Amino acid sequence: MEERIFAPVGEAAVTRAIVGEFMEEFMDYVESDVIVVGAGPSGLIAAMDMANAGLKTLVIESNNYLGGGFWIGGYLMNKLTVRAPAQEVLNELGVPNKEISAGLYVADGPHACSRLIAAACDAGAKVINATRFEDLVVRNEVVQGAVINWNAVASLPRAITCVDPVAIESKFVIDATGHDAHVISALAKRGVLGLPGCGSMWVEESEDVLVKKTGLVYPGLLATGMAVASVYGLPRMGPTFGGMLLSGRKVAKIAVESLRAAESLKIPVSLA
Repeated sequence: MEERIFAPVGEAAVTRAIVGEFMEEFMDYVESDVIVVGAGPSGLIAAMDMANAGLKTLVIESNNYLGGGFWIGGYLMNKLTVRAPAQEVLNELGVPNKEISAGLYVADGPHACSRLIAAACDAGAKVINATRFEDLVVRNEVVQGAVINWNAVASLPRAITCVDPVAIESKFVIDATGHDAHVISALAKRGVLGLPGCGSMWVEESEDVLVKKTGLVYPGLLATGMAVASVYGLPRMGPTFGGMLLSGRKVAKIAVESLRAAESLKIPVSLA
């Protein structure tokens, strides 16, 4: 008999490994410190920083890939730009970059994105993709979790009966879903928050004001990245991603400091 290269493992063992490990991890993360909805650059760097700080961090992504626009950069050309000082984040991640003009740096999109994904996972953040955010868990006017379903459920014919979602709990939810601000939309539809949408492109103005406005938008709910622009009607910045990276870093800092303050004072997170 010809000598085999690989271990003698059959189909059933492969299925048990996948299903068993996924379900064990899912059950563990039904309750977490922070749920990040959206795995674009702002969501991933926030997840990385929070996980590095010791927070139990879960990332929910509707696509079957991570990275959002960070993968493809601008105009499907796989190059992205950042403005100083955001190149320091690329250097921290080990992403090669080049200064094209004073304060403007260019990097390869797939390289930058893969480094950021790996860094978030290495930090301990867990990811569930192909999963659709449907609603928020709100108790006593404080966001305390998210309602989710498999993304494929949204494509089922209407004739098929309702496939109910499930809820997962957390101390904070972060909207990192980009222009659409899907998480904040759940409150906007109920008239709780306004959602004017982002404005026209204005690179020089957009990133500064976006980072300044990043933070809490409702008790238990924070916004980062382009979700911030949409909730405040801020200008967009196109394929320059420094604002996304620094916004994600800022929202992580806010979450970490709030949770640590609440823990030390032994008060609810919403009051910290």
